[in-house]
Amino acid sequence: MTSDSPLPPHAGLSTVKAAKLAAVGLLADRKERRDLERPVESGNRRFTLKVERPIFILGAPRSGTTFLGSCVGALPDVSYHYEPRLTKAVARCVYEGSWSPQRAARYFRGYYGALLAASGHGGLRFAEKDPENCFIVPFLAEVFPDAVFLHVYRDGRDVAVSHAEQPWLNAASTGTGRSGRGGTPWGAAPRFWVEPDRRDEFSRVSDLGRSAWMWRRFTGSALTQLAELPADRVRHLRYEDVVRRPAEAAEVVADFLEVGDPAGRKALHARFAKARPNSVGRWRQRLTEEDLADVLAQAGPLLTELDYHP
Repeated sequence: MTSDSPLPPHAGLSTVKAAKLAAVGLLADRKERRDLERPVESGNRRFTLKVERPIFILGAPRSGTTFLGSCVGALPDVSYHYEPRLTKAVARCVYEGSWSPQRAARYFRGYYGALLAASGHGGLRFAEKDPENCFIVPFLAEVFPDAVFLHVYRDGRDVAVSHAEQPWLNAASTGTGRSGRGGTPWGAAPRFWVEPDRRDEFSRVSDLGRSAWMWRRFTGSALTQLAELPADRVRHLRYEDVVRRPAEAAEVVADFLEVGDPAGRKALHARFAKARPNSVGRWRQRLTEEDLADVLAQAGPLLTELDYHP
């Protein structure tokens, strides 16, 4: 549907595997949301599975989506669910075209509704921060016509450093049998978002190179696809601005999400105040000249486009 060119169908997400991801995800969801757990006022609670005015937080992994999600999740009328395992896997099926949009839409609506019901949050606004959604914005915008999108982007050099510190795309993780939340094995094998004509190249570049490649693909896709939506459905946030001016960022998000309740704005400000400015510019100390060359080979043009300079 949204890929640059057709990819082989993703046969890995069978009905049985989808059911397993759904069950594991429901069990894990409460634990993952523990620090945001709070009683829901009776006036806000409704016995409904309908997903209304959802909030999609987009961005490449290690770009600040987890922090932004925790901020949005502090709002009293929001039910925040991190990265739902089932829809994370279904997003790949949408991108590849191995599932029909109609089938995928049923899974998205149904699973989000189940998460709301399981947490006792019927009637609250649903929110999540799955990075894979960067590749299926048109699908999400059509399935949820009242949805809004918050996109956070960060200096790709810092992202590459932070991401390469994790095992997800590193060569040493290949063949370990470990996999991500959506069932994708860790390691250097090409992901669904790698350009079809460059899949062989992906496994040969350095760990930092693959992480920079990831940043370029996720960030570039989000920017391109979000540009097709009406401006009032989208807000872009530069991570460096968020952590350096958190109060200003809190107001931008509050206005975009139409937070009128003073308690909601106060909660949002309290969360944004936890931003860590020292997370900016780590690449300057961590990347050698050779490392930086690897990163720029994959991400240089987009870094320039986004005004990230030496």
